[in-house]
Amino acid sequence: MTTKHHQIIRYIEGLDVGTKISVRQIAKELDVSEGTAYRAIKEAENRGLVSTIERVGTIRIETKAKENIERLTFAEVVNIVDGHVLGGRNGLHKTLQRMVIGAMKLEDMMKYVDPGSLLIVGNRDRAHLLAMQAGSAVLITGGFDAKEEVKRLADEKGLPLISSAYDTFTVASMINRAIYDRLIKKDIVMVEDVMTPREKIHVLTEHDTVKDWQHLVEKTRHSRYPVIDDEGKIIGVVTSKDVVGMPVDTPITEVMTRNPITTLPQTSIASVAHRMVWEGIEMIPVVNEERRLLSVISRQDVLKALQLHQNQPQVGETIEDIVRSALQEIREEKETRYRLVVTPQMTNPLGMLSNGVMTTLLEETSIRSLRRHRKGEMIVENLTIYFMKPIPLESHIEVRPTVLEVGRRFGKVDLEVMMQNQLMAKALLTAQVWER
Repeated sequence: MTTKHHQIIRYIEGLDVGTKISVRQIAKELDVSEGTAYRAIKEAENRGLVSTIERVGTIRIETKAKENIERLTFAEVVNIVDGHVLGGRNGLHKTLQRMVIGAMKLEDMMKYVDPGSLLIVGNRDRAHLLAMQAGSAVLITGGFDAKEEVKRLADEKGLPLISSAYDTFTVASMINRAIYDRLIKKDIVMVEDVMTPREKIHVLTEHDTVKDWQHLVEKTRHSRYPVIDDEGKIIGVVTSKDVVGMPVDTPITEVMTRNPITTLPQTSIASVAHRMVWEGIEMIPVVNEERRLLSVISRQDVLKALQLHQNQPQVGETIEDIVRSALQEIREEKETRYRLVVTPQMTNPLGMLSNGVMTTLLEETSIRSLRRHRKGEMIVENLTIYFMKPIPLESHIEVRPTVLEVGRRFGKVDLEVMMQNQLMAKALLTAQVWER
């Protein structure tokens, strides 16, 4: 049975790109309450199906694959720069191909303006007109307006004409920052990137018995299955431990584990890995907001994803990347130490090493030390920093990890951070070892 919420999402997915929608319109056309319509539109926005712009409304935009996630629509640009639309509203769904900064002579500027670009320029009426004629959208900085002739041309050509109160440098920085953030997000492996398609997974229903479980085991050679109700919602998980010694006619609902741990498609693989280790489970059902089963993700899926992620180059550089690339490893006969110079990117507003960078530094050096004793994926379980002094910018520091204990399933590391032979921090880290 399909819910009204799901019907609205499917309706929005079927709309042409650029179509404008509203809560009232959806409620009327699909005969649902405005509250239901509002919640569905919000989910559609989270999925990247629509974009809401102040004083314009909500429009259907092109759904972008993850490999193109860094490409912004003009609707998204409006929201990023707190702009308002002067014309060309029917082109807000289009994708920005490149930016052109209008800080040069007009004839030189126009050499770089072409269809799909966005000219960022101040109060230069002639530049606005020529850019529109060349097929480029225009973002006017400084809060200036545009001439009526340019507005009419924007509407005719479906090219967004946007005004923002920020200056040109700030606007360009804001857009670049948004693209940079998306590049980092693009490189984060999510559950939806690796989960098995719904049609390829095997499930049991609330009407099945232990005998049906046995038939599935013979067919698939797996032993763990999600259990769903008649609406496709997850109600339990059944494993071989649950059915041992049970008569074959026992209803599956009597032996399954109810209210199982689930995850959403937008959850990171690292988070799921930590949950699996912490809870000691091998498989997690993937559900939507209504707890309808979408797929399952297994321990093997997670391990493959983590291994692939480690082999991929970072596109957007995170704090973890900065720390890893700056670490210098010093190996000696009895110990291994790590040296690092505190750069501006690693500091807080006071010019001291930030707490987040300190945590990353301690985790990275601990994991490297543990991997010399045990192979496998390491998931940090606990980190206690019980002594820390401020470490200023451009300091040369040294981390001295000591592996206290390492077993089949865990490892424990004591850490000291030194600066000019002075103790600056002490910590204790415990990590789970997840063998392949």
